[in-house]
Amino acid sequence: MRSDTFTLPTPQMLAAMTSATLGDDVYGEDPTVRELEETSADLTGKQAACFLPSGTMANLCAILAQVPRGAKVVVGDESDIYLYEAAGASVCAGASYEPVVTDEDGRLPLDRLAAAFPDDPDDPQFALPALICLENTHNRAGGVVLDEAYLAAVRNLADERGVPVHLDGARLFNAALAAGTTAEDVARHADTVQFCLSKGLCAPVGSMLAGPADVITRARRARKLLGGGMRQAGVLAAAGLVAVTRMPQRLVEDHANALRLADGLAQLPGVTIDPKRVRTNIVLFRLTDLPWQRFVAETAHLGLRVAEFGHGRIRAVTHRGVSRADVDRAVEIVARVVSR
Repeated sequence: MRSDTFTLPTPQMLAAMTSATLGDDVYGEDPTVRELEETSADLTGKQAACFLPSGTMANLCAILAQVPRGAKVVVGDESDIYLYEAAGASVCAGASYEPVVTDEDGRLPLDRLAAAFPDDPDDPQFALPALICLENTHNRAGGVVLDEAYLAAVRNLADERGVPVHLDGARLFNAALAAGTTAEDVARHADTVQFCLSKGLCAPVGSMLAGPADVITRARRARKLLGGGMRQAGVLAAAGLVAVTRMPQRLVEDHANALRLADGLAQLPGVTIDPKRVRTNIVLFRLTDLPWQRFVAETAHLGLRVAEFGHGRIRAVTHRGVSRADVDRAVEIVARVVSR
């Protein structure tokens, strides 16, 4: 339960991978990749999409395609782009990060976003923000979902300042399910959007970046620069097609199991959690009496793998490989450890 990246491809994915029609994708000639890209563009309501090996590369290509060297990328201080992607914008794009303090609901407050822009943009002393990045669902905030009104407000702020918006939607379809809407609606207020095929959607490899056709053209060049150009990539894209067309519907099971886990943990002494905050497939909780290092080690010994997730919190993530019975067993294991 450390992550939904531990999902394995379904039998249908494996069958599709062995029978995919292939070509050289660097030449734009793999028909299965093209189908996945066209499908992903349609699902997100964007002009075009690009298949990439990972979400980290997809986010970085979005930055490379939209941010000039010497500019700033406005990010949340609790965002994946800022914390977990090896400072790619600085190393590869020549851009600096402008971290904005993140609220517990995953939002970057509008006043703090506005403060990231200099009062005098003509003053050459200041590096200028060129892109605002949001995250939905928000991982470090516990899989919470950004609501449409907030996304629209950020869009308005970005338009006022003449910068695009990138949405790190690694778990985009989880966000859509929790919001009772579509992936296209969640991505509507962003210029570009990234989503992962290899988390809850269960594909073995890959992420999609979607957006305006000219931006995706530049992102495709950035992908090549980063070494992400793949040849007969339709082998992987075939699993991605199953992921985007078949797997979003089953995420409801993951969300239900996450809430069941949270409700079970809330009954245990020594565990602090608010089940009302569990919106998708990520469960965060704290321990009142045990060091997290001991807890993680002892639960692993009993067959439950979880991980510390910053600020002393423990994260557990539900996915296709975690059944309802597994959730109940996890609660039993935690109960044994905290009662020792």
